[in-house]
Parts: sequence; C-alpha cells; structure tokens
Amino acid sequence: MASRIDEEVRAAIKAIDGEEASAAEKAEMLMEIAMGLQAKPKSPAQLLSAVELYERSLAQCPPEQFLLHARIEARMATALQAIPGNTSEYLERARTSFEAARAIFKDHGTAEETAETEMNLGLVIQTLCGMNKAIITDAISAYQRSLRTFDKKKYPKEFAILQNNLATAFLSMAFTDQRSKMREALAVQSFEEGLTVVNLIDHPTEYAMLQSNLGNALQYSSSSHAVENNLRALEAYGEALKVRTLQTTPLEYANTISNKANCLLSLPDDPEHPENGNAENLASAIALYEEAHGIFLANNVSENADMVRGILLDIRREQTNDPGGKSRGNGEARPV
Repeated sequence: MASRIDEEVRAAIKAIDGEEASAAEKAEMLMEIAMGLQAKPKSPAQLLSAVELYERSLAQCPPEQFLLHARIEARMATALQAIPGNTSEYLERARTSFEAARAIFKDHGTAEETAETEMNLGLVIQTLCGMNKAIITDAISAYQRSLRTFDKKKYPKEFAILQNNLATAFLSMAFTDQRSKMREALAVQSFEEGLTVVNLIDHPTEYAMLQSNLGNALQYSSSSHAVENNLRALEAYGEALKVRTLQTTPLEYANTISNKANCLLSLPDDPEHPENGNAENLASAIALYEEAHGIFLANNVSENADMVRGILLDIRREQTNDPGGKSRGNGEARPV
C-alpha cells in the first residue's frame, strides 16, 4: 500500500531517523507527529496518515516499553475510530487496539488511562452494534467498568458522557416485551443521573446533549403517561435550545427543533381537555419543521431534510383529507 503521508511529514520522519536518540524516544516523536495530524484533521486522508505514523511508531517501539506501546495503540485506536465510512473495517481495528491497550493499562497504567480506554472501547462497540458486528451488552460492560474511575465527584464531565452513552445503549436493545419498559426507564434514569453533575454554565455541550437525548427518550417511551412525558420532553428540549442556537450550532439546533416539533405534533393544546384538539401545537410544529427543513437544505444534510419534508407532506395530506379535524398529526415521527 502506498504511503499517504505528505512531504512535510516525510521530512519530519527523515529528521527523526537522523536523530541521535533511542528507539523509544523516536517512537514517542512519531506518536507526537501523529497526534498533531489527528488533532484537527482537514480530511479523512490526514487521519489515515496519522494511523500510518502510529504504525511506524509501534514498529519503532522496543518490546520492553510495553506501557509506551499501549499508549500508542490507544492513540491509534482513536484515529481509526474517527475515520468516516460505511464499513466496519476501521472500527474493528480500533476495537482490537483498544483491547490490546486495555490489557496493559489494567496492570501497569493509571486508573484514568484504563477508564478512558474503556469509555472509547464502549463507544466503538456500540457503533459496531449498529452494523451487526458486536453485542450491545459488551459496550454496556465497558461503560460500567469506566464508571469505576470516572465517578460523579471527581470527573463530572466524563461521568455525564458515560451516562449518556449508557442510556443510548439501553435504548438500542431490542426488546418487545415488558423488558422494553425497563430499558426505557433505565435510559431516562441514566440521562437524569448525568444531568445531576453538569450544568448550563460550566458544561454547556454535555448539558445540551443530555437534555436533548432525555427529551427523545421521554417522547418515544412506551409509557401510558404519554402527555406527561411529552410535557417533560418539551422542557428538556427548551433547556437544550439554551445552548444549541442557529448561530452557533445550526445542525444541532435543527435536530432539536425537529424533535420538539415531533413532540408538539400530537400533543393537545390543553392536556386537561384533549377533546379540544391541538391546532396551536400543530401550527407550532409545522413552523419548526419548516425552519429545520431550511437549515438541513442549506447545510446539505439531505437525509434529514427529506425526513422532515416527508412529515410536512403527511401533515398537509391529512389536513386536506380532514379539513375540519380538531387534532392532526399521526404521531409517527421519530428522532432526527
């Protein structure tokens, strides 16, 4: 396979080869160059270049430097994890590298290194589950092991991210019996647990992520308390939108207002008197869908734009077929 490394990086590698340094020192230098490429990649090619550098670093690393070897493996796995694509190849390689690093960190690394590796491993496994290449309980186990170190007092940010990942893992489990309600309850509990340690001021990104995902979990749960859950979901979306704005995060904003619209779609204007219909909430939902559709189109997110357009067409078709209806919206929308 031809090298993907550009001339500037080749020059740096050549300089390292000419250095009067030990093999371990040269391995560290190569790792640092790879980390620099990975930090702000301008294209997938740069991530692939970083992986090649990590591989060179591993080849240079002396066998007795097992802890350095583990750190290079873990770094390379994060680069592999970030490479976009529709196949599982890079994710499966990332899993192998994370597992190799974890085996060493467990006995020789710091607790934080082990926990970070477990957290990243869980995310890789969870992504592979969506490709039918892994088991979701393995991801849940990795997150739970990570939580032994990343507790809510010392590591609130990591704790919140792990609770979010756990919740989404619970929701991805395919149960159709009574256990489905249990996993939904566990997911809501995890989102709410994450929100106990982050706040709008100090952790805005994590706060918005948890609130938005909590809203989705509440809205699409199979609970018999649909109206109550939808009202709680609207509050959660409102909190998320304090962070996700059109100016700062347009796509996250569009996703959130789309999900808020889904929630409004079949919610009665007056929960105490559902027989009066939802004309006001329906109008608000349509306005939010139209705004989101425009944002998705402007940012070339065609899949989401098509999804929202389909919902709008369904609403208009229903309005045409039932012009005198008090309550519209089929309630079939799903999280964007």
